[in-house]
Amino acid sequence: MAVNGINGAASVYRPLKPGIYAPIPSFFLPVSEDLDILTFESHVARVAAAGVAPVIAGSMGEAIHLSHAERVKLIHAGRKALDNAGFDDVPIIVGTGAASTRETIELGNEAAAAGADYAIVIASGYFAGALTRAALKTFFVEVSQRCPIPVIIYNYPGASGGIDLDSDLIVELATECPNIVGVKLTCGNVGKLTRIAETVSSATWASTYPRKNPHSNFLVLGGFTDFLVPSIFVNGHGAITGLANLAPYTIVKVYQLSEAARKDLSFLPEAQRLQGVIARADYTIAKTSISGTKFLLEKLHGYGGVPRRPLPPIENTAADAIWTHPHTQELARVERELGGKTG
Repeated sequence: MAVNGINGAASVYRPLKPGIYAPIPSFFLPVSEDLDILTFESHVARVAAAGVAPVIAGSMGEAIHLSHAERVKLIHAGRKALDNAGFDDVPIIVGTGAASTRETIELGNEAAAAGADYAIVIASGYFAGALTRAALKTFFVEVSQRCPIPVIIYNYPGASGGIDLDSDLIVELATECPNIVGVKLTCGNVGKLTRIAETVSSATWASTYPRKNPHSNFLVLGGFTDFLVPSIFVNGHGAITGLANLAPYTIVKVYQLSEAARKDLSFLPEAQRLQGVIARADYTIAKTSISGTKFLLEKLHGYGGVPRRPLPPIENTAADAIWTHPHTQELARVERELGGKTG
């Protein structure tokens, strides 16, 4: 069977397919703040059942708060949860970005050895002011060359000291680095997504610039769901979105309807209606960040807890406001309907 890694790091090939991915929160036990592995496994299986694949140790997963050993534990737990639930074909993406190129490569090797299928890498923001365009390009080139599994670029200015990779640089990296297989755009720039997607979806691009693994393609993924429908119509490939932890069935449905509408416009009105629901909810819930997502998981499913310190839990007044907000309640209602639940 084909392997994901360029050096045979992964035992099987799990393709990175267009669709919806969720950056999974890392859950912690009260008081000790040790990893709550059982809750983590349960949540990975829950979203996978809705058709959502996991991203582990990303921003939502508080990667910056995790040790190397804890990241490995979460990868093992994620793979176990997927396999036990019958999703052994679902890939695991793992965040491996770090402050230095050296540690980023080290985390990539550790993730591959633990069973990760793909690495997602954010630019280091600690010395953001000193990182020129050339330095940023060198970083991603070197990481992609030395990572034993395929790499996804993670463009998130809010978590990288304001570094915002432009479409020209991302296309250059996609063209010149065959082990880079995608980009996540949490910059929210629809024009950037359009330019990149138009380039990589052209009739000759994939054959002219093949990936290291010839079975792989280059995916262009949004970092929010509030522009999912328009992104699909400009050849985008889906999203990696924190909201999929809360409403996986709804977001997958919007993706499916959008893809169907490209061939049959009769599906578009329902796609647009649900796009409105998730766009309003994404805008409202994203303001509460990790602590808000964990609080809402607690309200919806009875688990979630709080972030690791120094991140504070959501304040009581903000928690009440986000739970009772019409946008949240509308999303919860639609998710119950699409997930086959009542009440």
